[in-house]
Amino acid sequence: MDKLFKGVAKFRQDDFEAHKELFQSLGRDQKPHTLFIGCADSRVVPDMITRTMPGELFTVRNIANIVPPYRNTAEYAGTTSSIEYAVLSLEVENIVVCGHSNCGGCAAMNQSPEELAHLPNVRRWLEISREVRGRVDRQMDDEHPKKREWLTEQINILVQMRNLLTYPYVRERYQQGSLKIYGWYYIIETGEIFNFNDQTETFELVTGP
Repeated sequence: MDKLFKGVAKFRQDDFEAHKELFQSLGRDQKPHTLFIGCADSRVVPDMITRTMPGELFTVRNIANIVPPYRNTAEYAGTTSSIEYAVLSLEVENIVVCGHSNCGGCAAMNQSPEELAHLPNVRRWLEISREVRGRVDRQMDDEHPKKREWLTEQINILVQMRNLLTYPYVRERYQQGSLKIYGWYYIIETGEIFNFNDQTETFELVTGP
């Protein structure tokens, strides 16, 4: 914790002072342009990999960057309510679903219920993406662990992009062209980000605007 306290002090002395006017303008209002749905993994830092400033990204992070299909529910639905708020109240222009390499949540999708018995809530959460494992199995022509890993991570991104379109207000804005949806695959060890191209149905390296 000492490191965190020192970081807070350093932020106030350096970063805050350097951007004081920005923080003052954000004090009572925000107008982010993008909803960023990412994994809770500590190695994935949305503001760093996108080089964005405070106020630009409305960020939702959970295990395996999952988007539950739309439903009205009496449950406490954190990710669902965040999507609702970002689209209907903040009127974001973009939604990015960002998966990443060496994702522990995606790896767990290939484990048995018995292997996840000690993580009952994680196991339940991953059931939202239970179709991913079957789709990966159908595309595997050999049992190469690395291939299974990246296939699982990439197919999971596509499933979450599809799930976003089960939200009526997301689908409406997407069809009107006022809301764009992107699927990103981030390689931690190289810093590369691959964006899914709907036309070619492949993830393509982002090299610039």
